[in-house]
Amino acid sequence: MSEPDVKKPDIALLGIPIEIGASQAGTLMGPAALRTAGIARVLDQLGFAVEDHGDLSISKVISDGPPPANARFYDEVKTWIRLLSERAYHLARSGAVPIFMGGDHSLSMGSVNGVARYWKEQGRPLFVLWLDAHADYNTPDTTITGNMHGMSSAFLCGEGGLDDLLGDQPRASITPDQLDLFGIRSIDPLEKKLVQDRRVAIADMRALDEFGVGVLIRRVIERVKAKNGLLHLSFDVDFLDPAVAPGVGTTVPGGATYREAHLVMELLHDSELVRSVDIVELNPFLDERGRTARVAVELIGSLFGLQITDRRTPTNAMLQGR
Repeated sequence: MSEPDVKKPDIALLGIPIEIGASQAGTLMGPAALRTAGIARVLDQLGFAVEDHGDLSISKVISDGPPPANARFYDEVKTWIRLLSERAYHLARSGAVPIFMGGDHSLSMGSVNGVARYWKEQGRPLFVLWLDAHADYNTPDTTITGNMHGMSSAFLCGEGGLDDLLGDQPRASITPDQLDLFGIRSIDPLEKKLVQDRRVAIADMRALDEFGVGVLIRRVIERVKAKNGLLHLSFDVDFLDPAVAPGVGTTVPGGATYREAHLVMELLHDSELVRSVDIVELNPFLDERGRTARVAVELIGSLFGLQITDRRTPTNAMLQGR
């Protein structure tokens, strides 16, 4: 007997062409590169109703007080974040699965805040899986560069130093135990101490090598399910090894392989926990003929159900010899 068709949730694409949170220009072209690489087409072929909401844009920079020290382009980033947080809240409220196409990683301060605000109203905790070469857990007091894309996960966990970033909007902070840093291989000294003090879960590349991505991702999934939570995936393409994804401004050798990244996405799809996604730090200016954008789109395909062979529960089926 064939199974009845199950309506898949709508997907909302939103481009956030922000680059001033990073040290190198070019990420503003990220949304266009993902569209050119066929992100909407892949999702449509998987049976989703996809609506592209275009790109977010700011017309005037908000300046409503002195910026904190050691936060470069604070007013500009603040303007983007306030607009995005409100937009993310309404997209989540619409019932769609929003995919925020960046843009540098500072955008997550708005996307995650807006989504977390919605799920908090529903009584569901939002966990954040941070696929990244970097922890991004700096504050203005710990940062070396002052670049705000390196402060995004710390801001989301309620760390101080950027307290007026959202203005009058609600700040829906997650707790440090709702954040998983995955694939980390570069962290600043004071940032490292802060992460350790907060007991943030870290699966660095040593852990991935030692235990394997499957074991470690399942631990994240089990922890989220135990709390009746949901997942926001914040996917920095520098999570991948530069040999796989050269189109980023902050490459760090020794990243995840192509197959490791696909396994992460496939297991996340099987979990049915992911309700929102960031794709960040794609810099087409540094890419090789669109290679990184194509890889990112292929990984998003795996996240939303693209499979080599059709199977409902691949892991269980293999274990039972089917």
